[in-house]
Amino acid sequence: MVVRRYITTLTKGLRPTIGQLLSQGTPTPSTTAIQVNGWVKSVRRQKRVAFAVITDGSSPSGLQAVFTEPALARSLTNGSAVQLTGVLTESMGPGQAKELQVHAVDIVGQCNPETYPIQKQALTTEYLRDHCHLRTRTDEGAAVLRLRDETLRTLHDYFQASLFAQGFRYAHTPIVTSSDCEGAGETFRVGTSHTSTEPSQALTSNSSTSPTEVKALQRPAEFFGRPAYLTVSSQLHLEALSSSISRVFTISPCFRAERSQTGRHLAEFWMLEAEWAFTDSVQELCQVVEDAIKTTLQQRSADLATLQKGMDPSRARVLQNASRSEQWTRVTYTDAMKELEKEQSSSRLFKFPTGWGKPLQSEHERWLAEKLVGGPVFVTDYPTRIKPFYMRQNADKDTVACFDLLVPYLGELVGGSLREAREDQLRRAIADHGLNMEDYGWYVDLRKYGGAPHGGFGLGFERLISWLSGIENVRECIPMPRWAGRMLL
Repeated sequence: MVVRRYITTLTKGLRPTIGQLLSQGTPTPSTTAIQVNGWVKSVRRQKRVAFAVITDGSSPSGLQAVFTEPALARSLTNGSAVQLTGVLTESMGPGQAKELQVHAVDIVGQCNPETYPIQKQALTTEYLRDHCHLRTRTDEGAAVLRLRDETLRTLHDYFQASLFAQGFRYAHTPIVTSSDCEGAGETFRVGTSHTSTEPSQALTSNSSTSPTEVKALQRPAEFFGRPAYLTVSSQLHLEALSSSISRVFTISPCFRAERSQTGRHLAEFWMLEAEWAFTDSVQELCQVVEDAIKTTLQQRSADLATLQKGMDPSRARVLQNASRSEQWTRVTYTDAMKELEKEQSSSRLFKFPTGWGKPLQSEHERWLAEKLVGGPVFVTDYPTRIKPFYMRQNADKDTVACFDLLVPYLGELVGGSLREAREDQLRRAIADHGLNMEDYGWYVDLRKYGGAPHGGFGLGFERLISWLSGIENVRECIPMPRWAGRMLL
């Protein structure tokens, strides 16, 4: 009997969430009691009845709980965790389709309403950052978390799961790495809390341990025997995998020791990166990126609608047009720079200098997307000297086969390129960038043994959430942000 009851419990699974209860059809009349778990969002008491909104974070809407015996709601406070027992019925009042007629209340987690940090009044962005551990209790914080989940699912469907998927395989790549993919030196060094090279006392006191064994087992100055860093990109490792599994992608954390304090930068962030073999077309790369992002623009999300409330109409129009546009604009870096120089000569608008060979700054990126094009724009074929070593050099010897996707109100959202598949050219690029050839020996090997033309891109996930939702700062697009000078939690 005990075994049978245990198996029955396993097969039933978890109780439905509030989101699942609300998404089901109109309840048929029933006297069957159910249990609902959640946190109290609000309480309203009247003489003969009381109401509470209960949420478990599974949906934008909470469940209205009705207490025909007001005494049952006497101990409820905002933020407290409760288990309610009652009957799910069709709602008698406006504003919701269903409600729970409560028969019993169990407060499983008390919350002092006087000291609870998440009060009903408006809370500033900085205040919520200071209370980062609780900010997903707010409607906006919870909506961002669910939007991240929905957008990740949408992207997974595009790459591998849906009827029109692109045939990619999801791969896990290292977080600790020996190389700086971008070659910019903005890395976090990884080490242990112990730096001693002396063998432990247990080793030296063991007379059966030979000197050779002691030397092998002592703690090295570098745990891995060489310097190690937190990854800035999964690209190089994905390239290795794409030389056997021809289409691979990952969504993983990346780390950059960049001290920028802008609303577009984080020290720890998430990137969607994809690499695939047997491509020699930058336009193909751009089309895959465009199609993937369009799927996120077209997703039906109540949370996205919530976050976009109050969005400037012109900004909302840009998103709508981008989702429906047949093809986003493509322009070469050379032509883009000509337009920037023309604007600069007539208006002196830009703070940073323009001119061929100069990197595009944020102000340049936004002007191109917002003023020149009025929508997303792929800028291709940048000068070789301002791009990383791994990008394939074009026939003109001055530019590389790459692109940046620039979008209005943000700037750069995606960067990608064809990778240098010619061994001699790659060796030359590594040397020209002053990198150590030994560090990239395995990377050169990929070209020696059946190396195929290939390419890929990286998409900043928090930037995508920012663009979709209209949230200005990426620090509000990730649950627990880290940036220079600040680590929350």
